[in-house]
This record gives sequence, structure tokens and C-alpha cells, in this order.
Amino acid sequence: MEGKQYKWLDNTEYPFKSHYFEINNYQLHYIEEGKGETILFVHGTPSWSFDFRKLVKGLKDSFRCIAIDHIGFGLSDKPENYDYSTINHSRTLERFILDKKLSDVTLVLHDFGGPIGFNFALHYPEKVKSIVVLNSWLWSSENEPEFIKLSKILKSPILPFLYKRFNFSARFILPKSFGDKKLPKKTLKQYTRPFANRKQRNGTLAFAKSLLNDQDWFEELWAQREVVSHKKPVLFIWGMKDPIIEPKHLEKFESGFSKSATVRLESSGHFPQEEEPEKVVGAIKEFTSQP
Repeated sequence: MEGKQYKWLDNTEYPFKSHYFEINNYQLHYIEEGKGETILFVHGTPSWSFDFRKLVKGLKDSFRCIAIDHIGFGLSDKPENYDYSTINHSRTLERFILDKKLSDVTLVLHDFGGPIGFNFALHYPEKVKSIVVLNSWLWSSENEPEFIKLSKILKSPILPFLYKRFNFSARFILPKSFGDKKLPKKTLKQYTRPFANRKQRNGTLAFAKSLLNDQDWFEELWAQREVVSHKKPVLFIWGMKDPIIEPKHLEKFESGFSKSATVRLESSGHFPQEEEPEKVVGAIKEFTSQP
């Protein structure tokens, strides 16, 4: 299928050929670059495969790098009426991996990509070689003081208005989540422009609602973690200045994955792959080279 043309897309920053995978009668966009063992990148919100572009460029000489755009994000279709639940995104990832017959996959998971990708790994551990986690979570936060405060905002009737009318997640939350190295306005456009109008912003709103609706599911994933925690190599690469998912989340991950390794990036915020890509690439190369 020929890729669509987007006048706003920076083809210098994102010089990849577009591929499409049909799911539920819609087109899921993905990129595939390089040869070798497979690394599959799974993004969160409000991002897309663009935020892994520098990692793909740095790894494609040694690996087969695949990065998807969830339905509702990036260059994938954005139907107005669709099941944008986090669980359904994970089902889509499962279909993609199984239909593409991917095996010995290293999953690189960020933000909501964490529970989405871990759910697959827990059900199909034989398909997964190793896991890299960038600033994410895998448990219920419903009893944490920060979440209790946040839940009041998530329940507000104003939230859908902000997300759909002002593209709130991409325009405001994303740039505020960076550490010392701020996101240039030119680059920010690559995150805001995929959500061109209100009808295309239901995916980001659904992820916000997931924080209210899916806490029990997150906790179920955490309870099942031993399926991979004792059997698969796991690397945590963590931006320590993340104002959204704080370092205490890394500590909990480490407590539940005792055989894991950690790389702390002291000046990075929520998007280490965007803020310090060279260090992330180096960490992944070192991690995957170990026997």
C-alpha cells in the first residue's frame, strides 16, 4: 500500500518508508528498517513512531527495527468511533506480531507502551527475547496520593473538552514532560499535527480515561510479572527528571524485576529517546550484546 503524503511531516527527521497493516478494517501504520534480530518499539501517548526515529537510525545497521503507530496515532487511521482502550491496543499489537510471524523480539516500551507490550510478553513469552522499558509502569496507582489528586481531574467534564478542542495532551502535557533539554517548537509540530482536528483526538482522550478505568488490569499484569521477570533480560532506561512518572516508579520496577539492569539518565524527563537518544542507543546495544 502506498504511503499517504503529509505536508507537515519532516521527512529529514523521519526519512522512513511507510508500511500499513490492516486491523479491524483500518490501517495501522508502521516503519521497518534494517536487518538482523528484531527490535519492536511500542509508543505511549500522545506520541507515535516518530519519537523512536533517532533510536531506529542508530540501531538499524545492526537490527531489524519495527515501530508501530497505534490506531488513532501518528500516521495510522483515526476513526472517530473505535475501541481505543489500552487493552484493545494490546490485542492489536498481538495480532501484528503473530501475523508478521515475529520471534525472538526485543520489545522497547515507553509510557502506555509498557502495559500494552508487557501484556503481550506475559501471554507469549516464547516470542520475546528481552524487554527494554523507558519511563512506564505496570501496576495499579489508585492508592497513591498523586493519582488520587489526578483522578479528580480525569473525572472532570472539562477534560474531554480540553483534549478534543485544544489537543491538550500533545500541545501542553508533552512539552512540559521534558527534563533539561526542552523540545524545540519545530519538533513539537510533529507531535501535534497528527491530531489535526477534534475527530482525530479520541485516541489521546481514551488513554487519559484508561488511567481511571484500567487500574485493576494494570495490577493484574504486575501480579503476573514472574512469567518474564525471572526468565527474560530486562533493561530499564529512565529519565530521572520525569515530572509524570517519577523515579519511585523505577524503584518499584526494580523491586519486581530483581535480575534487571538499569540506566539512569539524570537530566532526561519523560522522553529519554527524544532527549538523550545517543545514550539510549548505546544502552540498548550494550544490553542486547550480552549473552
